[in-house]
Amino acid sequence: MQNAFFLAPTGAGTGLTSVCLGLIRAMDRLGVRVAFCKPIAQIYGDDGIERSTHLIQQTLGLQAAQPLALSYAQQQLAIGNKDQLMEEIIQIYQTSAQDADLVIVEGLVPLPNENYLTRLNIEMAKALDASVILVAAKNEIRSAELNQRISMSASVFGGTQHPKVLGCILNKVGAPPTDLQHVRALDDNDAEAERALTIEQIRAKLPVFGDSFQLFGAVRWNPSLVAPRISDIAEYLGADYLNQGFAMERRVTSITLCARTMPNMLHTLKPGALVVTPGDREDIFLATCMAALNHVPIAGILLTGGLRPAENVIELCRAALNTGLPIMLTDTNTYRTAQWLDSMNNEVPANDIPRMELVMNAVAASLDADHLARLARVEQEKRMSPPAFRHYLMTRAQKAKKRIVLPEGDEPRTIQAAAYCQEKGIARCVLLGNPDTIQRVAENQGVRLPKDLEIIDPDTVRYRYIAPMVELRKHKGLTEPMAEAQLEDSVVLATMMLALDEVDGLVSGAVHTTANTIRPALQLIKTKPDAALVSSVFFMLLPDQVLVYGDCAVNPDPNAEELADIAIQSGDSARAFGIEPRIAMISYSTGKSGSGQDVEKVREATRIAQEKRPDLLLDGPLQYDAAAIASVAKSKAPDSNVAGRATVFVFPDLNTGNTTYKAVQRSANLISIGPMLQGLRKPVNDLSRGALVDDIVYTIALTAIQAAG
Repeated sequence: MQNAFFLAPTGAGTGLTSVCLGLIRAMDRLGVRVAFCKPIAQIYGDDGIERSTHLIQQTLGLQAAQPLALSYAQQQLAIGNKDQLMEEIIQIYQTSAQDADLVIVEGLVPLPNENYLTRLNIEMAKALDASVILVAAKNEIRSAELNQRISMSASVFGGTQHPKVLGCILNKVGAPPTDLQHVRALDDNDAEAERALTIEQIRAKLPVFGDSFQLFGAVRWNPSLVAPRISDIAEYLGADYLNQGFAMERRVTSITLCARTMPNMLHTLKPGALVVTPGDREDIFLATCMAALNHVPIAGILLTGGLRPAENVIELCRAALNTGLPIMLTDTNTYRTAQWLDSMNNEVPANDIPRMELVMNAVAASLDADHLARLARVEQEKRMSPPAFRHYLMTRAQKAKKRIVLPEGDEPRTIQAAAYCQEKGIARCVLLGNPDTIQRVAENQGVRLPKDLEIIDPDTVRYRYIAPMVELRKHKGLTEPMAEAQLEDSVVLATMMLALDEVDGLVSGAVHTTANTIRPALQLIKTKPDAALVSSVFFMLLPDQVLVYGDCAVNPDPNAEELADIAIQSGDSARAFGIEPRIAMISYSTGKSGSGQDVEKVREATRIAQEKRPDLLLDGPLQYDAAAIASVAKSKAPDSNVAGRATVFVFPDLNTGNTTYKAVQRSANLISIGPMLQGLRKPVNDLSRGALVDDIVYTIALTAIQAAG
């Protein structure tokens, strides 16, 4: 049975679209087939883009039907064609919904003197027979006023006791006040203290919530979620670039207006700061450039008054500009510029997908998704979508509570990932490196290291591992001087920690090669008793499901026995991570249609794997399209129980596997997690040297889950 939630705002500025998309993410993580519908568009700005349907397609891959124009809806109401309008809205809904279990419908934002918008929300919810969930924002108002606003909004849909009016999602809890009146009025309601309130404490402050009208979540205000890019500010102000740099990537989390002398403003030069100063304040300009050269990720500089530094000063600062530091120029004075910046709309632009992802994840994490799914009467089926897989990784790793060593301890991305994992309880991370260096790199990156994050200086512990390493490798003639020299490599040292069970897993590769990571593991950890070799898999996060690719990183040309072992390892890895394994042995030929040495190897590997593990659903040789696409499978492999529905793809050699994974990843612009090594007695995992912080976080989570068995 299909159900619908109609999300209606209690006023302007509630973050309606963000909450809708976050709710969809929360449902998707539970495996619910969810769809999105925006029946009537409200377009802001000059780009003409309807943000909601655009963002839902870009972030979640959902294809929502094109909404009606608001002007058209106004016209239909004006001439008395309400029923026809509702029929068109139902058609849009059905086109968007298709076979989904739950449809999230986004209502209209009420505006001053536009009472018909509220009436339209009422009519749409009624026509769609949807349950209503209100979206409110705490913003700057007192709890009593917020309580009244929620109650009044509920009353227009039938009241808090109406069976179709379910409750409310509270957004922007603890947002700082922005005008002087509210700053003075809220001295007893400090924003930071408000953000720390539990859901029970928030509910107690708002009597409107009870048994029948419920609070489904409270999304705390977070400055990183409202941080515009430098390019957004440049476009908004109509500013020119003196140096564009990384204007599309740098985000503004604070604005500092520099009218003071340089020594009195240095404390404001922190990560994410936008420095606004008259263009002739070359002392401020120089100081900010120096901070950038010291690896402080300043967001950018905005030079006001139509002035710019002298050319010789700009040349002196060229090295700082080459780090990507954006410099903007505007003709308005500092005071007027500050006024404009203060009034800038903080909605997520339609083209800012990374920020929308952050917002969705924050909203999803703040909701009681299980309860909402029960209210929607959705039977949750096991469906491993990419959000569900990422959520699975995080929750499984948090339960495992494993100790993971990171030998590249002073590498900036690794430090950020370790701090995040420690803070979120994903793993107990151990950074290897000089503590002073690690602390300095963290400060320059704006990263606060948790107090319980463990940092070990290799120079102080290396001697402890010399004798155990000699014992492990004495059959290879290893001597103490040789072991001491090898232990200068932090990866070797970390591998010894793992070999002696001092840690549960190891993650490396942000600056080391795959060989540097795997070689010590093969020498000191060795393979499992039932594993013929070490291999790897990638988890490919396609829009609608997660697939497993193996082996795309380790074995250049495995023989049939080895390929069978890779298939078995990959199937077991898939199952360990919540993916039902249906294993396709990939070749350029399907079934008996082709011959040749390469095809025969895959055919023999299939036979061996089926013989060793009859419990695994495995078939081959299969061409990729026959394995992946049901319609192709019907003609090429009609009797196969894997073709058309494969979840694990085993490639015949490294050339094929690595090329395929990169082609799919880049062409479809999707995330791949891995490579995850399999076959070792203890988990060691390799990173790509281009890994992002998120990639490292996911790899740490994978490693923790592997360690838990």
